[in-house]
Amino acid sequence: MTQLSVPETVTLSEAIALTQKLLSLVEQGKLSDTEIETAIASLIKTKTGAQGWFGTYLTDNGTLAEKPTPAVFRALETSPEFVPNFLVKNVAMCADMANRHRQNGDKEMAAISDRVRSRSIHLIQNLNIPALKTTAKELYHSATTGEGLYKEFFERWGYDPEQRKLMSQALEPLMS
Repeated sequence: MTQLSVPETVTLSEAIALTQKLLSLVEQGKLSDTEIETAIASLIKTKTGAQGWFGTYLTDNGTLAEKPTPAVFRALETSPEFVPNFLVKNVAMCADMANRHRQNGDKEMAAISDRVRSRSIHLIQNLNIPALKTTAKELYHSATTGEGLYKEFFERWGYDPEQRKLMSQALEPLMS
C-alpha cells in the first residue's frame, strides 16, 4: 500500500500514529475497502500493533469507529490471537472506568468509557471469531467467582469484588 505502510515490528507509538493516519485517510475517502482491510490486518497482526489500533480506533470520533464497515470486520477476523482479549477486556475495564469517572464527577470521560464499551460489544457481537465467546465467558467467570483464567488479571490490577461485579454486568450481554 502506498499511502500506509506498517513495519513488521511496529512500536506502540507507531501503531497509534498509523491508526490515526489510517482513520484520517478513511474520513477523507482516500482508501479503498481493500486498502483499509489490508492496513488494519497489518496493524493487528502483533500484540503491540493491536494495542495501538484498538486504543486509537475505539476512542476515535470519526465515522469508521461508530459504523465499522465490512472491511473492518474482515480485517479484525484475521487476528483471532489478539482481538478477543483486547475487545473483551475493553468491555469489562470500560465499565469500571465509566463508574470511576462518574464517581469523580467527570461526565465527559465517563461517556468516552461508555462509548468504548459499547463499540467493543458491537464488534464482539458482529465478528466471526469463535474465541470471542470463549474469552467473554472466561472473563465473566473470573469476574463473578474471583477464580479461573483471569483471576491473576483481576489481582494484578487490584480489582475488588464491587468492580468485578460491574465488569460481569457489562459482560452479561455477551453470555447468550
